[in-house]
Amino acid sequence: MNFILFDDGSRNNLLPLTYTRPVADIRVGIFTIREKWEKMLHTKTSSQTQDYLKTKYPCEFAIDMDNIWINGSILPNQKLIEEVKSLHPGQMLVSSAVILAVNSGNKNNFDALSIDNFAKFESHARALRIEHLWDIFSKNGEAIINDFELITAGRKSLALSSNNQVIGLENIFVEEGAKVECAILNASAGPIYIGKDAEIMEGSIVRGPFALCEHSTLKLGAKIYGPTTIGPHSKVGGEVNNSVIFGYSNKAHDGFLGNSVLGEWCNIGADSNNSNLKNNYAEVKLWNYTKESYVGTGLTFCGLIMGDHSKCGINTMFNTGTVVGVNANIFGAGFPQNHIPSFSWGGASGFTTYKLEQAIEVAKRVFERRNQEFNQIELEILTHIFVTTEKYRNVLS
Repeated sequence: MNFILFDDGSRNNLLPLTYTRPVADIRVGIFTIREKWEKMLHTKTSSQTQDYLKTKYPCEFAIDMDNIWINGSILPNQKLIEEVKSLHPGQMLVSSAVILAVNSGNKNNFDALSIDNFAKFESHARALRIEHLWDIFSKNGEAIINDFELITAGRKSLALSSNNQVIGLENIFVEEGAKVECAILNASAGPIYIGKDAEIMEGSIVRGPFALCEHSTLKLGAKIYGPTTIGPHSKVGGEVNNSVIFGYSNKAHDGFLGNSVLGEWCNIGADSNNSNLKNNYAEVKLWNYTKESYVGTGLTFCGLIMGDHSKCGINTMFNTGTVVGVNANIFGAGFPQNHIPSFSWGGASGFTTYKLEQAIEVAKRVFERRNQEFNQIELEILTHIFVTTEKYRNVLS
């Protein structure tokens, strides 16, 4: 079987995070959605996504075997894996009106115009789905628990140093090369996973569920409330509560980040804070790219959503329910508006356009700092986003 993860209608609701990746490459729990499927299917997958992303995330269709198209917003579990593998050509797995998976056989005929040609079967797997931005942090606790069971099954943790204070040692897993010294770890409320070559520095206090992915660092005296995930190659300090950082991003200094999601290649300046609760305790609304207006989240606690490559200067303040696009640069006193379009430059006193060539130059330098290559593919993706998001910046001028 050949497995292809496709973007469904939730893709637009997950902007700006899906400007730069397929839905399946969103991180929630320890792994990205794609990594979860690949670990449970024991094989690689490809993507059916937006045309401008296809060079980086190609679709690999097979003509000599069954092709299984899987909804990239769905988090797998063992029951769902069994249901997907049991599909025959011409069959579709659904949950209510949501398509979960389709077996198109050796024919490349799965699209919106052909779904009525497939026999539908209702799923009984009750899998999690990421269809709104706030699902990423609000469902992160359950995702961490499921991923922890998946990644630790049949394996033995590295021993923790005796100079740490630990509650719930049986719920803590430390990978090879990780360093944890003079920290307080409480895994009684949920598991704590410490990835390969990750480090928790002295004085840090962590309450699970928590995932620190490979090559990431908790800085001195960090205070982490679960459920929180820090993706690979990131540095985090200060106070963090129920947040997800995709990877290659830094919040290295004091300041609060709560009920929030940061994409990749982001940087949060020292002593920056976000509000995650309105003073009147009202429902938080977030900017939605499908409706091009603010929509209710049903949540009292909801903080900052920040797209890839965006950054803020020291002492930046973000209001409750702020959505920052891709490659924005925010600085200055006061609270900026709750929707900051991609490639915006400024703050509460006003925004101008962050020129593409300047943004690209910064991205190249940031990639080099992590020994990564900013290539032509990355350039074309950011250029496309710059052009297609112009209408949102025009409202600011």
